Amino acid sequence: MNKEYTLNLAEEILKIDSPSGFTSNVIAFLKTEAERLGFKTSVTQKGNLVIEVEGESQEARGVCAHADTLGLMVRSIKSDGKLAVTKVGGPIMNTLDGEYCRIYTRNGKVVTGTILSNSPSIHVYKDATTLERNEDTMEVRIDEVVKNKEDVEKLGICNGDFIAIDTKTQITPSGFIKSRFLDDKLSVAILFSTLEMISTHKMKLSHKTYFMITVYEEVGHGGAWIPNDITELLGVDMGCIGTDLACTEYDVSICAKDSSGPYDYDMTTKLIEIAKKEKLNYAVDIYPMYGSDVSTALKSSNNIKGALIGPGVHASHGMERSHIQAVESSIKLLIEYLSN
Repeated sequence: MNKEYTLNLAEEILKIDSPSGFTSNVIAFLKTEAERLGFKTSVTQKGNLVIEVEGESQEARGVCAHADTLGLMVRSIKSDGKLAVTKVGGPIMNTLDGEYCRIYTRNGKVVTGTILSNSPSIHVYKDATTLERNEDTMEVRIDEVVKNKEDVEKLGICNGDFIAIDTKTQITPSGFIKSRFLDDKLSVAILFSTLEMISTHKMKLSHKTYFMITVYEEVGHGGAWIPNDITELLGVDMGCIGTDLACTEYDVSICAKDSSGPYDYDMTTKLIEIAKKEKLNYAVDIYPMYGSDVSTALKSSNNIKGALIGPGVHASHGMERSHIQAVESSIKLLIEYLSN
């Protein structure tokens, strides 16, 4: 693994705001990078990036990760100039209290702001600490001189504008990667690190492989369409950490079952066997409150086998953290899978 390439790419794409439905900038960046590495690319009508890699067999496989993230959207403009919001995907709303954000207008302007509860001051509001944080009790305070709805409208802000949340990305000397939206931009970096290795070392994969970067996973339909010659699809998405789970921030997760049901038995067994053989840090887990692009592809009548792996990520949909060891194990597992 080219550690510098992997971490630099992760940082670059984490800087590019891309809540579901507002992803053209990150896809353009990744398309350019894939072509720089020497691969043929295309973008689907939906906006997914498809990267083709030749292999010994023309029987096709697919691997996928998603570049879309959680976010917010302007629901309405309040009379005092603040913005009511609606969720894009499923962010944990109480973790957003006090976070900086950017509002993207339809005319290309970017306005900064802060996400706050409707009772933001303990000196004023009796329920400042007890008010439930949800879409109805939170708003955006924008960083412009606005005193009413009309002032906001003059800035070009309107209902339906996207609100992107600051990621606060940091990579520590001890190897931790801290940021919002490691789900799933860390996995995108893993796919591109694999592509960089294939390009640099002129590796020949065992099968023709489509590397797919999807853009609507967080709202449930990113992987609904895949190239029709794919026979098996491996999703690379974050591994969960918490109660009743074996995965840690240092492991590659192999998910045997999520909310959509069990993943393919033979594919999952093969991944476990590779992890054992290569002596990887790995865990096998069940994720009852989780779905993936592979889940969507299976539900969309694609005649495929499907499996799911990914780096362990703590505090998913909040302030997330993983470790370089999980990234390394994920890349090693992916490379060995693609080589066999």
